[in-house]
Amino acid sequence: MTSSQPVRKSMMEPAKELEHLALAAKISGIQAEIVLPQGQELATSRMRLHYLDWGTAGRRPIVFLHGAALNAHTWDVVCLALRHQYHCRAVDQRGHGESAWAEDGDYSGDAHRGDIEALVDHLGLDQFVLVGHSMGGFNAFNYAFHHSHRLAALVLVDAGPSLLLKGAKRIFDFVSQTAELDSLDEVIQKAMEFNPRRDPRLLRHSLLYNFRQTPSGKWARKTDLRMWQGSKNREQERDRLIERFRDAARISCTTLIVQGGLSDVFTSEDAQKLASDFSNGHYAQVGEAGHTVQVDNPREFAQVLSKFLERISQ
Repeated sequence: MTSSQPVRKSMMEPAKELEHLALAAKISGIQAEIVLPQGQELATSRMRLHYLDWGTAGRRPIVFLHGAALNAHTWDVVCLALRHQYHCRAVDQRGHGESAWAEDGDYSGDAHRGDIEALVDHLGLDQFVLVGHSMGGFNAFNYAFHHSHRLAALVLVDAGPSLLLKGAKRIFDFVSQTAELDSLDEVIQKAMEFNPRRDPRLLRHSLLYNFRQTPSGKWARKTDLRMWQGSKNREQERDRLIERFRDAARISCTTLIVQGGLSDVFTSEDAQKLASDFSNGHYAQVGEAGHTVQVDNPREFAQVLSKFLERISQ
């Protein structure tokens, strides 16, 4: 492990995790058997990936990709709601959560696509559903652009080529300003200011998936913030991605574009326009949800996703 790698902490006590998940499900209005996912790892010559496996082998598989500066646990309540219908797996993408940081600092779209390809091959997936939020949505789209024949469906959550710069900058500023803070209470305060829709009863626990305490006693993000650097490379990546979105019709699988009704990053008009660009595109809005749709309103999001997947299975 190099100095660029995060210091991995032992997982929280299972009893505490169950208690937290039960409260999250109750607050979200989801009635389900409360179980914990199984943490798994895939190690290749280039990357070590951690992912959460929610079980139910034999069901249609769904792979979930989180947004930038988030982690696999952002999908916990959604996976809990869907686990009896589908085999859900949520990935900590490179530089996030419990996955490794890229030693060469490569967080390009191609690097992320390589990680998805390695995971898909490792799990032997075919005709699976790929769901991505924000950055994860761009990575999901990039995978589908090359491998849509392997997908039963693609779902992009508040992600598209026409993001509102003001909302995106607000996220960038929040992540940068919370790179390292003096206490967990300060982290919670900043997180509530950023997204008042979050429940403070859940934040103290859920933030432990995204922050670690350093030897100095401060609290630092588990995210490798080098991915936010190098504006020239980001601009090149963005231009390449926009060009591919112009050719979205080449993606053969059914695609759903989900937009948060209160999002300040992606408008309903842009989401509907994007859905029409796909050869078989659909649009859905989740009310009472900002950019982090799966956290702000996991019950409605799970219902939207379940209804969509039932339709394509008929």
